[in-house]
Parts: sequence; structure tokens; C-alpha cells
Amino acid sequence: MSPRVGGEGFWTLARTARCLMARAAPGKALPPLMFFTDPARTPDPEAVARRLPRGSAVVYRAFGAPDALARARRLRTVCAERGLVLLVGADAGLAAAARAHGVHLPERSAHRAGALKRSRPGWIVTAAAHGEAAARRAARFGADAAIVSPAFPSRSRSAGRPLGPRRLARIAANAGLPVYALGGVTNQNARRLLDAGVAGVAAVDGLTARP
Repeated sequence: MSPRVGGEGFWTLARTARCLMARAAPGKALPPLMFFTDPARTPDPEAVARRLPRGSAVVYRAFGAPDALARARRLRTVCAERGLVLLVGADAGLAAAARAHGVHLPERSAHRAGALKRSRPGWIVTAAAHGEAAARRAARFGADAAIVSPAFPSRSRSAGRPLGPRRLARIAANAGLPVYALGGVTNQNARRLLDAGVAGVAAVDGLTARP
């Protein structure tokens, strides 16, 4: 059964994200809230996107899906209707074909950020980071923001040891660019990030509520 999207928790998470952005990155043209798609955990990403607050972002991660372009274009349509930003994970060609607003790079590909921004000046380019050194590299390579994970214990199979608010605060203070918290972020724990200096939050399961 597909996740049911919505509920008070959803909107509380969104309000927390807006508060973080207002505190940490005034004047930055970045979304306060990012929804990361996942083939297993978010089988209907369009349904989630339709409920996101205006100004949020959808990060579409295709993971080699054969229908990636069709799905990216469907998400682009939803984003246009809802006033959302669409980023595509890793694949700049797919992002261009879908007329996305930018790319989210894996940590190993952060070095591509500068070239992508030069070739597509209007794009938002973010990069994954799993620690302070990686976040600083993302800044050095010209990324607009680092998506740092895992903030809290996560159901992701690739998640490592959670960083927690205190380590996230150190990373945000030293990264040299806006930092988002990803990984296990939910309505219940998002407010623990209010004093961590992060610019926003990113979530997979935190933006869905299972019946």
C-alpha cells in the first residue's frame, strides 16, 4: 500500500524547516524543505509532491529506473503546478531533459558542482556529505548547499552512525555553505535541530505517514 501523505506531523515538519531557513540562511534562494524520493519507501512520489508547501524541493533519485525520464517529467509538472523546485539526483542529463531546476550530487561527485553551475547558471546544485570534511569539500567545489546525513537513526540501508544535533552544529558552523539535515528527520525530532545552525531539513519517511 502506498504511503498516505499529510497529517499534523507533515505540516509541523514544514514549519520547522521554514524557521530553520529564516534563522540560518536569510536571503538565500534555497528551499527550506527537501523531499528525497526513494523507489522502495516512496513508491508514489507525485502524491507526496502534491502536498508539499510551496517553495519546497523534490529531489528525484532515479537509481537507473527505465522510466526515469517519464517520472521526472511528471514530477516537473507537479512542481510547476505547486510552486516547487525539482532537483535530479546525480544525472545532469536527466535533469536537463526534464527541465529540472538543478542537480543533487553524491558525495563522490561533489567536484562537478562548479562546472555544472557554470554550464547552467540558473541551476541549484547541492551535494551529499557525511561529515565535516565532505561538507567543506562541497563548499570548495562551489555547491550551493551540502545535504548532511544521517542526522538521526535512519531506515536507509546505506545510513551510517547518526551524527546528532551537536555534531551537525559543528559541521554547519565550519562548512562554509548552507547545510541541510537528512536522515531520520521526523516531526518528533526536527525541532532538536533549531539550534544546530542548519539551513533546512530534508526527509524521505518524515514526509509520509503510513496508515
